[in-house]
Amino acid sequence: MIRSLSRRDDFHALRHDGRWVRRGPLGIVFRPSEGVVRVAYAIPRPVGPAVVRNRIRRRLRSILMEIERSPTSMPTGDYLVRVRPEASGATYDELRRCLTSAVKTISPSV
Repeated sequence: MIRSLSRRDDFHALRHDGRWVRRGPLGIVFRPSEGVVRVAYAIPRPVGPAVVRNRIRRRLRSILMEIERSPTSMPTGDYLVRVRPEASGATYDELRRCLTSAVKTISPSV
């Protein structure tokens, strides 16, 4: 199950101890931990109006659930998914390809 990452201390630890991977318009910061997968999304205003940012967030959430349900799943830990303005025109398949590639880079077992 994917949970939300929201505590300030967790963001601080992620920033200092996390591993950074960038694929296309997406960047992921990952910090391994035991137990659960926790995710936060950073989608700034230059990406587009709220409707566009929310659509991208919903797509990313759906893609991460697909990855988590896959037989190999995804490594437990904290993830910060950062979105660049180029993502506003990306299709679901393009986002899925970029996000899957980034998660595989973080953990080759995926």
